[in-house]
This record gives sequence, structure tokens and C-alpha cells, in this order.
Amino acid sequence: MTQAPTPTPDSVRRLVRSLFDEGTDSTAGPDVRPVREGGGHTWWVGTRHVLRLAPDREASVRRRRALRLRDLVRPHVPVALPTSVAHGDWVPGLAYTLDTSVPGGTADERDVSAVGEADLAGLLAGLRAVPARQAEAIGVPRRAPRSLQALRRMAVPAAERLTAADEFDAARLRQLPAPGAAQLAAQPGTAVLTHHGLTGEHLVVSADGRVRGILDWTEAVLGDPAEDIAGLAVAVGSPAAVRSATLAGYGARPCLRGLWLARCDTVIRLADHLAGRVGGSLALLRLQLRRAWEPILLERVTEFKSGESGESEGSGGDSENMGDGGEDGG
Repeated sequence: MTQAPTPTPDSVRRLVRSLFDEGTDSTAGPDVRPVREGGGHTWWVGTRHVLRLAPDREASVRRRRALRLRDLVRPHVPVALPTSVAHGDWVPGLAYTLDTSVPGGTADERDVSAVGEADLAGLLAGLRAVPARQAEAIGVPRRAPRSLQALRRMAVPAAERLTAADEFDAARLRQLPAPGAAQLAAQPGTAVLTHHGLTGEHLVVSADGRVRGILDWTEAVLGDPAEDIAGLAVAVGSPAAVRSATLAGYGARPCLRGLWLARCDTVIRLADHLAGRVGGSLALLRLQLRRAWEPILLERVTEFKSGESGESEGSGGDSENMGDGGEDGG
């Protein structure tokens, strides 16, 4: 396995200068700075470009695949995707891409407006429209849906730990009884192209609340569309996520499944952080928990009953006991 060197301002500047053919002096050239404090493998280059350096061979495969995937997705979605101006290896066997930056803030910094929700609806609908065969042809893998029942079982003790730490009320998980989790299992034959990383930092939001771009396509898979709904619930709040998914044509089942994936995930992540098992920002994890647990109207009109047959994912129609798919937000 290739051991990646640690990028430094000089080494990054030297690479960028070679791409722009600006000479060989490594101490001069464009302003470069890491996107995150403490360095890393993603760097700002001036104000208009972002350099992404793969840290290992597996990441290199994903990064090269993302170049082809963005070109495949771009005609189907109403938001901008980064455009590559150069790509290659920054050390033998490890890929880099130099991309145009998409101007704007992130969903962690700015609220998404009602028009921005329509942008997100266009994103979800566009991803569903990408032919699965074409995505597979460029190497996008398939991923089996997660078990919401198993995730709920993990979330129950995590919620109890958060309750003991005065961070959460574990009784809120009772809104999803075990039979309800079973009823929200992913339906067969519903896999679509999913971004699978719709975090707040990957949603570029303008000052007026429009969603202008989607970043980082390296984790995309053919899989459960509820995962992207879950990502949006954490990134922009459950009501906005469900409204966007409903506008995109998804019915009650995938919306509720996405909602509860997000809620269980955020409970588990915050509990793991407090136990010292994962890093990250405590403030951001608390914000994500609040967003995922925002109430929505759909869950208040939904009954979980045994023997319910379900719906076709993305059909826009809902079974009798899953509520009305048009009841979409809080």
C-alpha cells in the first residue's frame, strides 16, 4: 500500500505551479491553504479552485470514479457540480483533482429557503433519473439497504446514555416501535443512484437560501434513496428534507424511513462522541441531532400496523396506513 506523504504548503504550491506552468520556484505562486485547520488533503488554491489529494489507493479509485460520475449526473440535476480543470497523480499511484470551486456557504452556515428546497427536490429527482446501467458502467458500486430494525436496537441504549448525560429524552424513540421499524424496511427493486454523503458541508448554499451546488461525489452508490433523505434531514432539518423528497415524487415510506435513519444515526453518533469513541465537533453533532428530530406532520398522521403491504418507492402514492404523502412538513 502506498504511504502518502503529508502535504505541505510548499509541496502543494509546487504541484499547482506545475499544473499552471508557472515555473519551478516552490516558494512563490498561488496562495494555497488547507480547507481544515491542521492541514489535510484538501486545499484551497487561490479563490477559484480546490485541490483534492487522495490519501490512499482506495480513495484514488473513488476520486477518479467521481470525475466520470459528475459528468454523468450533471445533465440531470439543477445544481452545480465541481468541474475538474486538471487531474492525475500527486505521488505515484495516488490521485489528485484540481476543481473549480462552487461559490457560496454551506448548509452548516446558512439556512435553506423554500426555493432551496425545490433545488433539493430537483437533485433527488435527477439522481433517480440517472440510468443505473450507466452508473454501474463507470464503476459505481451497489450497496444493500441498512436494517432500520438493527439501527433502532443500537439507538436505544445510546439514547439512554444521552438521557443520563442530559442531552436527550430517550422516550422520544418510542415514536418508532419495533414493528414500525420493520414496516419501514427498504422495498425490493428500489435502488437508485444516491450521493450518500449529503452532509451540511457538501451542500453549497447562497445568501438567499438557494442550493447552488453539491460537493464530494466519492461516496456515491446505487442503493437506498432513503439514505439521501436521511442526509438532508441531518443537513437542513427533517421538515425541509421531507418536503424536498415529496416534491421529488417520493411517498411516505421512503420519507419516514429516511427520517428514522437520520434520527437513529444522530443519537448513536452523539453518544459515541461523548464516550470518546469518535471525534468531531460536539456543537455540530448537537445541531445535527436537533435537526433530525424536528417534528414533521407526516409522522403525526402515520399509523404503524402489522400486515401492511407497503408501496412502490418513489411512486408518489402511499399505502393506507403510512399516511398521506402530500402531508410533507412541519
